[in-house]
Amino acid sequence: MAQESLFEQLKHPNPNLRDRATWELVDTRDENTIPRLMSVLDQEDTTYRRAAVKALGAIGVDSVPPLVDSLLNSENGTVRSSCAKALAQVAVNYPEVPFPTEGIEALKTALNDYNPVVYIASAMALGVVGLPALDSLLEVLKESDNPALGVAIVNAISSIDDERSKELLTNVANDESADNYVRETATSALSRLDMLKFKS
Repeated sequence: MAQESLFEQLKHPNPNLRDRATWELVDTRDENTIPRLMSVLDQEDTTYRRAAVKALGAIGVDSVPPLVDSLLNSENGTVRSSCAKALAQVAVNYPEVPFPTEGIEALKTALNDYNPVVYIASAMALGVVGLPALDSLLEVLKESDNPALGVAIVNAISSIDDERSKELLTNVANDESADNYVRETATSALSRLDMLKFKS
């Protein structure tokens, strides 16, 4: 199927057709595919924009440099948050491929974005990246006095299966100087982790 037709199918209301178009784009991509997908990230059509995010993630690490550039430099908050989500999709689709350091660093920088949608998406993406991103999450959590960011980071950390995650969550839950909502989120995350361990 021609690229033009595949891009049109990314707008289709049927998610199965969108998924098929996504993977066909990956298989048939050329030098214009990534730039064209990047140009969709500022579209008002949410379905189309989300499909582009998914396609960029399906392409994998080749998408990371333009995603990083737009995450750090776009003036459009929707584009920046879409880039963070696409970076998460790269990690989801290619867990066996080491996630590029430049992607982790960009997401870490984006944790300080003024737009909550961007910093929450970036925290979530770092949680998806997992262990390689843990130190970045910890560093920003220690420096931040933004409770909403703290909650997003605590939630991201709770998705990383590592003893340091549990230790950090315990420290946050017990830190009387920390924001109450952040502490409650850490306590809740610890409870979920304990339940998961108990069930397994």
